[in-house]
Parts: sequence; structure tokens; C-alpha cells
Amino acid sequence: MLNALSSRFLEWGLGADLSADLAALIALALVALVALLAHLLARGPLLRGFAAIVHRTDFPYDDALIECRVLHRLAHLVPGFIFYHLGPMALAGHPVSVKIIQTAAPIYLVLSGLLAVDALINAGVRIYHSTRDSHEVSIKGLVQFFKIILFLLGGVLVVSILIGQSPLYLLGGLTAMTAVLLLVFRDSILGLVAGIQVSVNRLVACGDWIEMPQYGADGDVIDITLMTVKVQNWDQTITTIPTYALISESIKNWRGMQESGGRRIKRAIYLDVSTIKFCDEEMLARFAKIQYITAHIERKKQELAEYNKLNQVDLSHLVNGRRMTNVGTFRAYVQAYLKNHPQINQEMTFLVRQLAPTSKGLPLEIYVFCKDKVWANYEAIQADIFDHIFAIVPAFDLRVFQKPAGTDFRELASV
Repeated sequence: MLNALSSRFLEWGLGADLSADLAALIALALVALVALLAHLLARGPLLRGFAAIVHRTDFPYDDALIECRVLHRLAHLVPGFIFYHLGPMALAGHPVSVKIIQTAAPIYLVLSGLLAVDALINAGVRIYHSTRDSHEVSIKGLVQFFKIILFLLGGVLVVSILIGQSPLYLLGGLTAMTAVLLLVFRDSILGLVAGIQVSVNRLVACGDWIEMPQYGADGDVIDITLMTVKVQNWDQTITTIPTYALISESIKNWRGMQESGGRRIKRAIYLDVSTIKFCDEEMLARFAKIQYITAHIERKKQELAEYNKLNQVDLSHLVNGRRMTNVGTFRAYVQAYLKNHPQINQEMTFLVRQLAPTSKGLPLEIYVFCKDKVWANYEAIQADIFDHIFAIVPAFDLRVFQKPAGTDFRELASV
């Protein structure tokens, strides 16, 4: 075709060089037209036909190929291949132009291929996010690392095409820069290692509530990448944590609580030691009217009476024998009250215990689990429980310990 066009131009009286140039230009234009038509065909009827087939199938994962534009980017390879094979033929006799085509077309194919592979990876990530495991194991950091490697190799290929050397030659030269690369990509490498450990050991997942006071983080994990982990704190601020810090430093993950049957209530009230005493008959008669502990008092009175009788205890003095105390009866009441509370999980750890006395009094600690794990509901239930307990303390002739306040000193001064 080039010879026919050149001959025709010569017949028209044009010079030999001009005829050859015009023939090459027309041939190149025809190649460009063929490439354009092929591209339009690939992006038009062929792509629409394939998309129609995909939407009709029941297989859910092939839709990601259309949504992530994998086929759209593959269509860009068509004109590249046409220019790569037909361009040098159209420019025969023009070595400089042929060299440009033989350099530009492979670079275009490499870049288009990189974008197509990137879209394919995005489609794979979208498919993974449609599974249940994606909520527990984040692969975002791993995907980002693979993309870095992919585009790094693509850059090596482009440079090797430009300088006309084998990619292995460039990669061999990069080994001498290993120390520099390790320094430049230190955080990325640490993030990759941390990401793998986090994924394998399921340390942290998006949606987990974590605490890292050293970074000011206390909230839900909203994103895990190769370099950072984003935590949305309860005050709606965002804290960014290095990914490798998840395995190198202490972290508190509340996932176990969220997946369990309850949220722990662990709080103590401090009783004034000076108000603790043995129960007399009047006190026991008064306490027996409290329905939660009526049976407990009768059972305890019978048990103590049998013990004292068996051991021939002289009950004329309070020190002798076994007797009920107001603090012990109060502890039994709190335990019975919580046993009958509808929001306390009776299947989990259940303790109402005394701790060692301190300068603030005798701590009576409640260690139970609330069924409702929603923060606001949990706090309301916990507050209701302690509202009741604080209000009922005086009924057992006890007093909650409290440090003297200014009003106490003013009352003393007025006496």
C-alpha cells in the first residue's frame, strides 16, 4: 500500500521524499482510524453485550468486573496492540518514527495493563467485602502493598523500554539500593508485617472498639491501611495510629465484651466502719420484713441457733458464738436484689464481695455483668442499681463513707 501511494504521488509530480512522507502519513492515519474503530467496537457493542450477560447471570461476583471497570480498561489494550503491530509497517522507511512507535506503543500497553490489573484487584477487594470474613479481617493494607509492588514493577518496565535494556538489568541494579529502599519503605514494610499478623491473629478489625491511651485513641476502628489505622473516638475526633503499633504496643480491644453475653459492672461502695455492728432481735425483725432476704434471715437464724446450741455457747455476751451483722445482712440483700434484677446475666461471673478496708471505709464491691451492652443503656442500668443501693444503705443502720465537706465543718463551728 505504501508503494502504491508513493507511486501515485510521484505520478502527480511530487518529489520522491515528499511522496514517501505523504504515503507514510496516510498509512499512519489509516492505522489510527482502524485502532479507533476497534476501540469503539470493544468499548461499545462488545462491552454492552458482555455486561448484559453478566447482569442476567445469578453468579453475584461477576458484577464486580463491570462495577470496577475491568473490561473498560482492558479495551484500551486493543488500539495499543494495533499500533504496536501495524505502526512500524505504516512507517517503513522512516526509522526514527518507527523507533518512536516501537517505544510509545509498549509503554502504552504496560500502563493500560497496570490500570487493568489495578481494576481487577479492586474487583477482588469488592468481592471480598461482600463476604462475612471481611468484617473481621481487613486486607486493605495487604492490597496496598501489592499495588505498590505492581506499579514499581510497571515503572521498571517503562524505564527499561525507554533505555532499551532488559528489566532484569534494572532489577539487578536495584539490589545495590536495597538498604536505601528499606529505609524509604520502612513504615510500609513494618505495616505489611503488622497487617499480616493482625489479619492472621484477628487482633483488630474494622468496627472494633479499641483503647490505646498512649495515642489518645478510644473508639471504633473505621479504617486499616498499610501505614495507618484510623479510630473514631467517642467525641467524634479521629486518631491515626501506625499499623505496626498494633503489635508493638499495648492495645485494649473490647470485641470480646461485644461478642459475649454481657458487659461488666465493677464498682464498690464504701461503708463507714463505725456503723458496723451485730444485729439484735429488733433489727432482725425489721430486716425480716424485706422480702428479698426474709427467707435468708430465717435460714441464717436457724443455722446460728443450731451452731450455738451444739457448741453450748454462752450468749450473755456478744463476743461469744456466731451472730448476724448488719453489713452481712446488707451484703445478702444486695446479692438477692441483683439475683432478681432482669438486666443482670446470671450465667456469667456474679460476685458481691468485701474488699480490704481502707482509710475510706469498707469497700463492698459488685462484680456482675449487664445483659444490655449498648453504652447508654448500660450506664443507665448501672446508675439505677447504685441509686437503689445507696438509698437502701440507711435501712440497715449503715452509713456510706464520705470525706468531710465544708458544710460539715460549718455545722461543727455552729455548735
